[in-house]
Amino acid sequence: MCHHDHHHDEHGHHHGLADGHRAGVSGDETAECPVMPGNQVVKADAEAAGLVRDYQGQRYWLCCAGCGPAFDADPAKYVPA
Repeated sequence: MCHHDHHHDEHGHHHGLADGHRAGVSGDETAECPVMPGNQVVKADAEAAGLVRDYQGQRYWLCCAGCGPAFDADPAKYVPA
């Protein structure tokens, strides 16, 4: 009986883990685009697309290619003081 419960729980746990991993994005995996506040950026996606900028020791992730030139032209405008 105990073995049966353990097996059932294990199956349910594995299923839940798969769903949680797919849907759950922690705060460490996303950032807000400094050029277009409110746009959440998945850091890994931005890095893969080259949409990252390092400025004054901080890294910023951009939501789209159009934000790159805007940030480059006037980074201080988009960075919190």
